[in-house]
Amino acid sequence: MDKKQSRLRRGRQTRAKIAELKVNRLAVHRTNLHIYASIISPDAKVLASASTLEAEVRLALAGQSGLGGNVAAAALVGKRVAEKALKAGIVEVAFDRSGFRYHGRVKAVAEAAREAGLKF
Repeated sequence: MDKKQSRLRRGRQTRAKIAELKVNRLAVHRTNLHIYASIISPDAKVLASASTLEAEVRLALAGQSGLGGNVAAAALVGKRVAEKALKAGIVEVAFDRSGFRYHGRVKAVAEAAREAGLKF
């Protein structure tokens, strides 16, 4: 079993538990260059999303190095997805880290979303 398959296996267990609870989930995906966060309903509809590919985020990160693959960018994405969720009336979510370790950029997204008002 390689690294990707192990991550996907860990993510499957998390998603199964969240599906059982029937709550909205904040799903995070990261690549070397970008980070993506989406709030997904129990019936698999995307309610809010943010990523380092959005024009507003790119403008905010314009002066920094790394553009999307750093903790500062992840914190900005976490804050934006929380603001969009609150605007849509979503206050409580379950955090789905998709099998990624809870540190670095994934942790930054979670902490920024909590600070912006999301509860999980």
